[in-house]
Amino acid sequence: MIVHFVGAGPGAADLITVRGQRLLQSASVVLYAGSLVPRELLDECPADARLVDTAQLDLDRIEAEYVAASDAGHDVVRLHSGDLSVWSAVAEQLRRLDALGIDYDLTPGVPAFAAAAAALKRELTVPTVNQTVILTRMAREASAMPEHETLANLGRSRGLIVLHLATHLIDEAVAELLPNYGEDCPAAVVAFASQPGEVILRGTLATIAAQTKEAGLRRTAVIIVGASLAAEGFRDSHLYSCDRVRAL
Repeated sequence: MIVHFVGAGPGAADLITVRGQRLLQSASVVLYAGSLVPRELLDECPADARLVDTAQLDLDRIEAEYVAASDAGHDVVRLHSGDLSVWSAVAEQLRRLDALGIDYDLTPGVPAFAAAAAALKRELTVPTVNQTVILTRMAREASAMPEHETLANLGRSRGLIVLHLATHLIDEAVAELLPNYGEDCPAAVVAFASQPGEVILRGTLATIAAQTKEAGLRRTAVIIVGASLAAEGFRDSHLYSCDRVRAL
């Protein structure tokens, strides 16, 4: 018996990986986050698969599902939104499976920031403009941030910042980023990336908070701030530069 953790991607059902889709197609038990995972993905499951919505379950009850499946000799697919490597709440589940001696593996998914970049039709790492992408979040009621991981500290590099789970705190985010980035720094908010209700806002640090509030965005969105969002006239990447190719 094994638990397959699968990243479902940012929302569009056809953005799941082929491996993730195949695991769903052969699953005996599927645990999924009902409020975040596209319902169409469950259509991939066998007709007799046990489907469990974990939206209202705590860790103890989720663990009980793993134990029951293990006792029955049934493999489990644990379907999470986005990608498993960031803000997936997978770490605490893996810790419990280790303690239980239950095997598991992880299949990555398309992360929200990648879907947002695709929606914006932008590469986030542009030569000589931005070569660093910082993925972070803000917290008031959720899990606390480490005290040194403030936006003021992270922003000193002027790397491109991607803020998850923070649209409801956008005024605070802008205030913390302004000293390092300036009012004219390009900014964008992408909500429901890859989904039918996708919303794309483009502006600067001076305007993006008002745009976000006017659009009524409070969740399922990322805030992106950095010069590469509006970069023009930049140098070609070395990988495909004419000088490099001629030297081969």
